Amino acid sequence: MSSELLIQALPDLVIGIRRDGVILALNAGSGVDQLKPAGESIGRNVTEVWPEAVASLVKQLTRKAIATRSTVEARFQDRGRDYEARASAQGPDRAICVIRASVQEPASETVDATAERLAPVIDRRGFLRRFKESTAMAALREKPLSVAVVHIEGVADIAQAIAPQVSEQIMAAAVARLSDLSPAIGGSELAGASKLPWYLGVLGEGLLAIVLESGDRESIERCVEQICASLREPVEIDGDVFHLAPSAGVAVLGQDASSARALLDHARATANEVRRSGGGRVQFFTDTLRLKSLVRLDIARDMHEAIANREIRLRYVGRHDLATGRLVAVVGYLRWQHPLRGEIRPLDFLRVAETTGLGTTLSRAAMSWLRDDYRAMSARWDPGVRISFGALRHHLSHEEFVRDFERLLADGDIPPQRLELRIPERNLNIRAPGDLRSLARAGVQLIVDEIGRGVTSLDWLARAPIHGMQLDRAWALAARKDPVALKVCRATIAASKALELIPIAAGIDDAAQRDTLAALGCQQGSGDFFPPCADVALRIATRTTKM
Repeated sequence: MSSELLIQALPDLVIGIRRDGVILALNAGSGVDQLKPAGESIGRNVTEVWPEAVASLVKQLTRKAIATRSTVEARFQDRGRDYEARASAQGPDRAICVIRASVQEPASETVDATAERLAPVIDRRGFLRRFKESTAMAALREKPLSVAVVHIEGVADIAQAIAPQVSEQIMAAAVARLSDLSPAIGGSELAGASKLPWYLGVLGEGLLAIVLESGDRESIERCVEQICASLREPVEIDGDVFHLAPSAGVAVLGQDASSARALLDHARATANEVRRSGGGRVQFFTDTLRLKSLVRLDIARDMHEAIANREIRLRYVGRHDLATGRLVAVVGYLRWQHPLRGEIRPLDFLRVAETTGLGTTLSRAAMSWLRDDYRAMSARWDPGVRISFGALRHHLSHEEFVRDFERLLADGDIPPQRLELRIPERNLNIRAPGDLRSLARAGVQLIVDEIGRGVTSLDWLARAPIHGMQLDRAWALAARKDPVALKVCRATIAASKALELIPIAAGIDDAAQRDTLAALGCQQGSGDFFPPCADVALRIATRTTKM
């Protein structure tokens, strides 16, 4: 179809324009009467037809579209009316420019003031459209622009485990709090140390995006840190208090990406990297992160085969009674010996499993390995020794999680009274306490693992069928030297006893650590201080030889 025919078929004000601004074809619809050129316009330059500001913008859009062989967009205002302009390249020296009046829907009279204030930013489609326009305009006029993606840990899990409405209320409260930092949303200034024009949007459950009109990294970092500090304040919904843990990644236009989509992708990837490394700070996108992403893609591709070939397997450590030294449980941890990369850290491949959808697959495979290992080793254990399994995050949230465990018990290979399930503290809100009662009634013991990494709900612990609480290894290791770690250990052990649970510690590597924790009231522990379980080592060596 020729440019002239295409223009006749399109609505609003559509012009075929040459690189130098000469109008080649034109069709004016009814929605842009104010901008309709008077008299014959074909063959004339846009500077002769429209005011200087409008003509200059149209020419800039045209040249940008031709230079990039793409579509560019912008917004402008003329005599009190808002317009949207979009130019698309039509060969090496011409483009088609579409101009239409912006239409804003009137606010409903039934909407309250809070909802009216939040609507523009909670509308994901509206935010993405505005962000795309901001990026195009910033690139066209060579102005700085950055985007920060903030991931709020746990919101998606709350939507799955409790109710989507609760997660939506949490996000709305977070957005309202941020909007209170400035007089209005959009083109506003953040009060305090860093004053930058900014606006925000909700990308999904637990994901916020903040667009900042700046390329200065120091100012951006201060601004985003203030936003994250505001988000960390507890949120109360219907009497329940939720503690938010934001992680922020930032990408800068022109330095990290040249398009809106790439800019957002890089900021999101950086936020995920911050989460992987523990969260709680602001980080900018770098080429190193790009390389890390490529490495994780390679690991994800290899993981399918590794699960099938049992290159990923369970390795076990013994947990002992601190007073007597008696073995009370054999605790399984996932390990991966890659044929080319060597041993891959659990932190690395478990994060990849969770972000690529392989978490449930790997966790279910580990359950079958647990059954095989129990058959091979349990005859050499005392009758009271349990085998311990830690389910992965996505498996915990899966609708078939409890049924998977019930099927494992139905096989009869592992008696329920010999099985232990560990749930990390940071994953407690994934399942309601009632979901786990059927397992507890069957005889499975439940342990809250890695205490000290998350924010535990005492109400959840009091109502759930929990048997014990295990301190995170880092706190146990530091208890003798760090006063803060000692306080955490003492408080956790005291809370365990108050809730009539067994206090447990991982990371006991010498007698002094054992004595310190035992004096605080800890009853069980694991670590290098205790002798390795020979049966377990023999089983691993046998399996490795067969492979």
